[in-house]
Amino acid sequence: MPRRGLILQTRTHWLLLGLALLCSLILFLYLLECAPQTDGNASLPGIVGENYGKEYYQALLQEQEEHYQTRATSLKRQIAQLKQELQEMSEKMRSLQERKNVGANGIGYQGNKEQAPSDLLEFLHSQIDKAEVSIGAKLPSEYGVIPFESFTLMKVFQLEMGLTRHPEEKPVRKDKRDELVEVIEAGLEVINNPDEDDEQEDEDGPLGEKLVFNENDFIEGYYRTERDKGTLYELFFKKADLMEYKHVTLFRPFGPLMKVKSEMIDITRSIINIIVPLAERTEAFAQFMQNFRDVCIHQDKRIHLTVVYFGKEGLSKVKSILESVTSESNFHNYTLVSLNEEFNRGRGLNVGARAWDKGEVLMFFCDVDIYFSAEFLNSCRLNAEPGKKVFYPVVFSLYNPAIVYANLDVPPPVEQQLVHKKDSGFWRDFGFGMTCQYRSDFLTIGGFDMEVKGWGGEDVHLYRKYLHGDLIVIRTPVPGLFHLWHEKRCADELTPEQYRMCIQSKAMNEASHSHLGMLVFREEIEAHLHKQAYRTNSEAVG
Repeated sequence: MPRRGLILQTRTHWLLLGLALLCSLILFLYLLECAPQTDGNASLPGIVGENYGKEYYQALLQEQEEHYQTRATSLKRQIAQLKQELQEMSEKMRSLQERKNVGANGIGYQGNKEQAPSDLLEFLHSQIDKAEVSIGAKLPSEYGVIPFESFTLMKVFQLEMGLTRHPEEKPVRKDKRDELVEVIEAGLEVINNPDEDDEQEDEDGPLGEKLVFNENDFIEGYYRTERDKGTLYELFFKKADLMEYKHVTLFRPFGPLMKVKSEMIDITRSIINIIVPLAERTEAFAQFMQNFRDVCIHQDKRIHLTVVYFGKEGLSKVKSILESVTSESNFHNYTLVSLNEEFNRGRGLNVGARAWDKGEVLMFFCDVDIYFSAEFLNSCRLNAEPGKKVFYPVVFSLYNPAIVYANLDVPPPVEQQLVHKKDSGFWRDFGFGMTCQYRSDFLTIGGFDMEVKGWGGEDVHLYRKYLHGDLIVIRTPVPGLFHLWHEKRCADELTPEQYRMCIQSKAMNEASHSHLGMLVFREEIEAHLHKQAYRTNSEAVG
């Protein structure tokens, strides 16, 4: 390629030189035409021969002037044509050179940046700059958010379910599967063959060999597409015997993938302060603490629990539950804050966040009817970054087990109900209460709006604050976060808007569309079954 480029440059140089000589020749001929013509044998008028009058000389001068003007106009037109042809030829040669460079070099996530045309690289990088990759975009409302969708090697957890209405897709649709396989392979290529500018250190295996990652080390990924810019991919890899995660960010600017960054994330010392506002509901709190004991105390072991309790009734029961957990598991990393006032979720979370006095900490705002896994806690750590990102996972909300498992005498245990099926629950994409964010970001943005009273609304206000700022909001369904069904009561004291939201949430929480249909048409179904049984008996008797 360098030799071809040199030949093209040489040809262009000679072409310009030839055109310059041609222009010089035309100018020389023009000067000859304009010079006075002399004839040695001709006699000058007025000296020899007949006498000419003044009119004759004026006519002669006018004739010669018109001749020279016509000649000059012709030359100017020829020069303009030559300039235009030169410009067109130069553009064609430049276009040809660019096409040859693109065809010979190509662009990929491991391509040679020096060989690629500079203008193409500038365009691709401008797509990254315009997309929401390195800094959050200021959005007018929650309706402008482009949510992520999460995936593993075998499944995709999706908000836009299409005609199938499957919140969890397995096997993945072919075009989506091929895309995600390519992305995982590209991420492995980045990790196993890092560039010099990657923020990671070479690691060795147990026997001193080079540590090589494969697809079995892929833990989870998130992706979202901005239709006018490209697709962003966040990939996380981890070896079973290592504590650190490998994080790779890729971006497809409607073309080949481009590596954004590759970094090591150490979450071994990342403490999560789980903050739970509570009023009464002691039985639900006992069930919550059972999950907390199994996941946080026995598995994760990097958790602090803050319970903000409203009122006096049930407070002694909550203290007893916490003391029981302390004595059984030797767990002392908890704080109980008592407020003798009416329940207000935003107020409780504000108080819980400020009760922490040990500096920066990652907070998980949680409710008592939430079930989470140890994997979710790691997702919380991986997707929140102080001054950079906040994590708003989409919870999978379970339907009423009495309806879902109506064909059974008794609903199965809670652990067996935690499945992602369209008749067992739904992605609560309208809920913003469960969130992971750093304490400094929460305090900087001003916390919850204390003007919001009663049920709902305060979560959306906080969510909108982040959307209006510069932090990146990670919004994605996660497989390890469930909202357990419980009966809702919409109080008369709520505002019309809050009451509408409460009733809507209550209706959506009860059962799937098909199960609700079975309840609505129960009498019609029973009448049909009765007729079928009667007809069958009549035919048997006949």
